[in-house]
Amino acid sequence: MAEDDAMPTLPKKCGPYISSVTSRGMNLVIRGIVLFFIGVFLALVLNLLQIQRNVTLFPPDVITSIFSSAWWVPPCCGTASAVIGLLYPCMDRHLGEPHKFKREWSSVMRCVAVFVGINHASAKVDFANNIQLSLTLAALSIGLWWTFDRSRSGFGLGVGIAFLATLVSQLLVYNGVYQYTSPDFLYVRSWLPCIFFAGGITMGNIGRQLAMYECKVIAEKSHED
Repeated sequence: MAEDDAMPTLPKKCGPYISSVTSRGMNLVIRGIVLFFIGVFLALVLNLLQIQRNVTLFPPDVITSIFSSAWWVPPCCGTASAVIGLLYPCMDRHLGEPHKFKREWSSVMRCVAVFVGINHASAKVDFANNIQLSLTLAALSIGLWWTFDRSRSGFGLGVGIAFLATLVSQLLVYNGVYQYTSPDFLYVRSWLPCIFFAGGITMGNIGRQLAMYECKVIAEKSHED
C-alpha cells in the first residue's frame, strides 16, 4: 500500500515542472514577438518625426516604405527592442534585485508617452545650439529613469545601450548609410545617446511588465496543478 501511494506522486511532481518549462519557453517567444512589433511601431513613428524635420537624411534609393523610412530601420529597431525587453528582467533575476517600482501598465504607458515626448522635443523644439538641446534631453532622460525605473541595473543597462547604439550609428553614418544634419558629435548629433538611453529604459519597463505577467500566469497554473 505504501508503494502504491508513493507511485502517483512522481507524475504530480514532474508534470507541473515540465509544463512550467514549456510555458516559460513559449512565453519567452511571445514576449519577444510583442516587443519586436512594439519596437517596429515606435521606430516608424519616431523616425517619421526625425525625417519630417530633416534631422536624419536617407539616400533616395533606400526610402522605400510608406512612412518614408529606410526599410531596414524598423526591423533593426524591433530586434533591438526585443533583446532589450528580454534582457532587463533577465538581469533583474541574475542580480537578485526584482524590480518593484511602479509595476503597472498605466505607469508603462506613461513612460512610453514621455519617451515619445523626448523624441518629439529633439525634432520640434528649437534651441540656440545643440549643447543646450543635449543638456535638456539628458535631464529629461535621467528624469524618465528616476520617475519610472530607479534601479541600478536599469541605469547601467541604459548607459550601456546608449553607448553601443551610438557607436553603431557612428559606423552607419561613416559608411554613408544615412546622415545627420548639423552633426556635432563626430558624425551624429550630441543628443543621440540621450534618446537611446531613454529608449532602453522604456523598452526595459515594457519587458519587465510582460515578464511579471508571465510569472503570474505560471504561478496560477502551478497553483491549479
